Amino acid sequence: MEDNIKNEAEVGKAKFQDLTIAPSHTCEHIINQTMVRMFDCGRAISAHIEKKKSKLDFRMDKELSLEDLQRLESEVNRIISQDLPIIITFISEEEARARFDINRLPDGTSDRFRVVSIGDYDHCLCIGAHVEHTMEIGTFKLLNHSFSDGVLRIRWKLI
Repeated sequence: MEDNIKNEAEVGKAKFQDLTIAPSHTCEHIINQTMVRMFDCGRAISAHIEKKKSKLDFRMDKELSLEDLQRLESEVNRIISQDLPIIITFISEEEARARFDINRLPDGTSDRFRVVSIGDYDHCLCIGAHVEHTMEIGTFKLLNHSFSDGVLRIRWKLI
């Protein structure tokens, strides 16, 4: 059983280091921060990131209106258009604990933590591959959404 968990973690790690999903993965960071800023919710509770289309789930008190979703799409694209640099830094476990929620990280995580910063807009612990500037992402397009049991799921793609 323990070997299966380790193998699943390695598969997940390899997937997020796949350069073909780097634009989508970088956009996911922007969507997360935009949701936090616009709707005062936490970052996504689950994510499925792919090159062709992706989805994110957020805990929400209520369903977002179509107007809210249009504002989200517009704001994410505004941030992308700023051509922000993506900067990678490393911090200590002590600093990571002070700045981020590290409760979801697997046991045995290193004592050095990788931080992905998208300009001054978003800072997140992350092991994945990213583009170098936000203009490399493309255009964010919301496809559809659903809301059930306090979870908003947004489905989206890059064009």
